[in-house]
Amino acid sequence: MLKLLKIVGAAGCLLLSVAFVFQDEPEKENDPRKIDVVVIDPGHGGHDSGTRGRTARESRTTLKIALALGKKIKAEMPEVKVLYTRTSDVFIELDERSAYANRNKADLFISIHCNASPSSRSALGTETYVMGLHKSEGNLEVAKRENSVILQEKDYKQKYKGFDPTSPLAHIMLANYQSAFLSSSLRFAGHVEEQFRKLSRRKSRGVKQAGFIVLWRTTMPSVLVETGFLSNPTEEAYLNSSSGQDEVAESVFNAFKQYRREMERY
Repeated sequence: MLKLLKIVGAAGCLLLSVAFVFQDEPEKENDPRKIDVVVIDPGHGGHDSGTRGRTARESRTTLKIALALGKKIKAEMPEVKVLYTRTSDVFIELDERSAYANRNKADLFISIHCNASPSSRSALGTETYVMGLHKSEGNLEVAKRENSVILQEKDYKQKYKGFDPTSPLAHIMLANYQSAFLSSSLRFAGHVEEQFRKLSRRKSRGVKQAGFIVLWRTTMPSVLVETGFLSNPTEEAYLNSSSGQDEVAESVFNAFKQYRREMERY
């Protein structure tokens, strides 16, 4: 809605100042500095297995990492409410994942995924995404792969307002949607990649921006964590092991502790 604010100056001149208010942007009722509710989203699930390695399936690996992460948060911070978009190998539509976080007034949304490189089995490392413009063709390809999940949903054209997951232009337009929580999202994403480097000495491919549907309508800081490449046999073995999954969860948990401490301090 367009509001015109009338301001009368000392000389009696009428000045018009224009402010744009987006009514579809719900206001947070709680203190944005408080991190009391976190929603953890294991990517894919059910008939949508995500990317695959020789034996690993993304949907199963992300679920194990997500549950391990939530368990660590609950053990050390019982006052934090931990919720999951799924706790078993079932399919959850992308828009429902963000809607679930919004309904529960989450303070942080963490989507866990595994990466893949169709052109190279040697690609490896972690990368954490926030909603934003694509900075490279590689970022776009990751977003297009993750967003292609909607093709398995009924009436996806109506639900996502004609969004075409194969169109680069559609992804750029999508990436412009959420900016209100970009700064906090970048802060948390930076801590995640820092912990991957420090705790497990894994290669960090950095914090990146791309248009992900799962982050599109979240009304809180949100990130999508690519925990490694299942297309790389070494990383697949690591991510498929209980020790590797626990180490990934520990890295994200340490980042969460640091982020929560900083947000509540300031």
